[in-house]
Amino acid sequence: MGQLSGLDYSGKVVLVTGGTKGIGAGIACSFLEAGAQVIVCGRTAPEVLPRAGSAQAVFMAADVRDLDSLKALFDGIRADFGRLDVLINNAGGSPAAEAGSASPRFHEGIIRLNLIAPLNVAQQANALMQQQVEGGCIVFIGSISALRASPGTAAYGAAKAGVLALVQSLAVEWAPKVRVVAVSPGLVRTEQSHLHYGDEHGVAAVSAGIPAGRMALPEDIGNACLFIASPMAGYASGCNLLLHGGGERPAFLGAAQSAGH
Repeated sequence: MGQLSGLDYSGKVVLVTGGTKGIGAGIACSFLEAGAQVIVCGRTAPEVLPRAGSAQAVFMAADVRDLDSLKALFDGIRADFGRLDVLINNAGGSPAAEAGSASPRFHEGIIRLNLIAPLNVAQQANALMQQQVEGGCIVFIGSISALRASPGTAAYGAAKAGVLALVQSLAVEWAPKVRVVAVSPGLVRTEQSHLHYGDEHGVAAVSAGIPAGRMALPEDIGNACLFIASPMAGYASGCNLLLHGGGERPAFLGAAQSAGH
């Protein structure tokens, strides 16, 4: 993909928060393949950094929930790279917890990680990008959970819904120098899929319910980020690119079939 004019990131600097594993690592690899200099951040260094061929991501330690840590991260980016062209605001997530029994502190922590922290990261990135002639692009990684019921991860779904509203507002405030968009995956198969879907039979059963016949792979999300952050999508801002393989078959269809209709 890096050979296409709009998807050649040679000379570009890209930051992927939470880019050491899962979807974030897949996105980091996609940008590496397209020729970008890629920075990944997390609280602890991984055993293996994302790489593509001889290109490897640079790790910078940061806790996106801590303002001092974020300031140090962006001071480091300014000092070491002198610019930032793309931010992939990916860090986040949530363990399963029933909303009726989870503690208020738990809910606050989930909202902080998935809504407040990405806003703070974006604010830092925007301050740097506004100083650049070419501006930049900020991509928030959303979730299908923002657009449908999210039982077991209610606070997470609410935070991701907040992200979509945030994207629209920031796109207006920070234009025209900085484009702000969202990419919202549906179900994605990563190295941690077994925690959510069980063994291969569980993965197959879930995949059968997706019109595309499979869950997304991290590289699917990475490819979408390559496009949306590129000049090929230069008029896209304040929008949400939904990647769910066609969504979920309506439950009433299965119910009707089981009832003999």
